Amino acid sequence: MTLTGLHLLLTYQCNFECDHCFVWGGPEQSGTMTIASIRRILDQADELGTIEWIYFEGGEAFLYYPVLVAGTRMAAERGYQVGIVTNAYWATDEEDASEWLKPFAGLVQSLSISSDDYHGDDEGSARSERARDEAARLGIPVNVISIGQPEAASCEPAVGQLPGGESGVVFRGRAAEKLASLVTPKPWERFTECPWEDLREPGRMHVDHFGNLHLCQGLSIGNLERRPLRQICHDYDPTGDPVIGALLDGGPAELARRHGLPDREDYADACHLCYEVRRSLRERYPETLTPDQMYGS
Repeated sequence: MTLTGLHLLLTYQCNFECDHCFVWGGPEQSGTMTIASIRRILDQADELGTIEWIYFEGGEAFLYYPVLVAGTRMAAERGYQVGIVTNAYWATDEEDASEWLKPFAGLVQSLSISSDDYHGDDEGSARSERARDEAARLGIPVNVISIGQPEAASCEPAVGQLPGGESGVVFRGRAAEKLASLVTPKPWERFTECPWEDLREPGRMHVDHFGNLHLCQGLSIGNLERRPLRQICHDYDPTGDPVIGALLDGGPAELARRHGLPDREDYADACHLCYEVRRSLRERYPETLTPDQMYGS
């Protein structure tokens, strides 16, 4: 495994509770990375030696602004390219947006701003536009994450970090519960591969404030508080894992088939089937299918 990107889920907490959120972000979530924990993660990234990008995400990373600023500085000082994902709730006017962004000028190579119907009314769009304008003025590269409504047939999900333009809902997390019924379902047997993640040779993974290292959100291959990143990557054997191995052999359909699932015939997409099957298997594989926050509990 050659890991080049590490995405830090600074917190699961968010000021929004969007129906499409696949990490169940919301105001009721709690906990965040500390400056010390970010330092330990960066130390492990240094030791691994292949990481190029460090992203700070959530939830909403700006809710813990001093920690975000300190983490960004530490990552930049170590020579990493740095990205941040935000909903720009803080861009209440031009002057405020500028003040929030100034500490990141020269440090951040990618500022991704969510802007769609899930993130509020016209004022939400205005905040996003202010943040984009001020980022451009400060020389911070910016792009927009825009998720279309699930009934929009033209929307197709994108792999990994979502680019500019409109992309489709990925039906896992809260989206599986809130939005999956809005699209035409398909027979579960059709979902014979994971369409979005390279499970055998992942190029980037997420780590949360518990230390869980996510191959896909809610599918952990280890914990950085228990084993160092270098060892987890070195020891990674996807074929030997009962969940990941099944996904490699035949996608979510094979994972379901091996465990006598699913409970119904049709699902919105491969992620929807995979998520529902994994949620049913959590008691059997608690170290892999974790944490509770990723499964709405």
